Amino acid sequence: MKIILYEWLQNIQSAWLAPRCPVCAAPIDMAAGLCRGCRAELPVLVAQCMHCAIPLPETAASRVCAECARRPRFDHAFAAFHYRQPVAWMIGGLKYHQHLAHARVLGNLLAEQMAAHVAEPPDLLAPVPLHPAAFRRRGFNQAERIAARLAQRLHWPLDRNAFARLRDTPHQSTLDAAQRAANVRDAFVARRDLTGRHVAIVDDVMTTTRTASALARAARTAGASTVHVYCVARA
Repeated sequence: MKIILYEWLQNIQSAWLAPRCPVCAAPIDMAAGLCRGCRAELPVLVAQCMHCAIPLPETAASRVCAECARRPRFDHAFAAFHYRQPVAWMIGGLKYHQHLAHARVLGNLLAEQMAAHVAEPPDLLAPVPLHPAAFRRRGFNQAERIAARLAQRLHWPLDRNAFARLRDTPHQSTLDAAQRAANVRDAFVARRDLTGRHVAIVDDVMTTTRTASALARAARTAGASTVHVYCVARA
């Protein structure tokens, strides 16, 4: 009910009040999403590993990190931004403070960056799923909201229910690296036969790649031939 009321109030605000930049509250055009000043401050991730999106020096001779040179984590990965302000603030506002309008802005920003750097459309976009108990607590899935906007902007197919989360795991941000791996091990299962399909996982932030890797394993177990990962920010 709280989510429905929030969205209703957002619609009223958009209809009767001048749209504002979600970061600095400056007046903006509705389609812009952010004001020019905040757009200029976006921490665009220019150089990144093509298999895990970890930031690399812009002068790096290779676009593959040392770890992925030994064993690529995904067929391809792309992150639009570093996990820095103002992107980190918008993600936090969406995830922890139910600022649902941020999902549209973040989805648009990710779509803009991907349109310039990712040419091949997948067979389906699959947001990282929440466990039903976590969904009830939060009222929405931030990855699904971002993926829905991304799919709409790029005209790519979205499957909101391609995967299920089997355990109500603690937030990855509360755990160390070893705990994160154990936390999501065998935590996901595919709900579809993905034989021969190109699956693209969508999330808000990727930090250690543990969650995305566990989801990729579930995709490959279901027969996926190619797994990409797209996220708004890379920590």
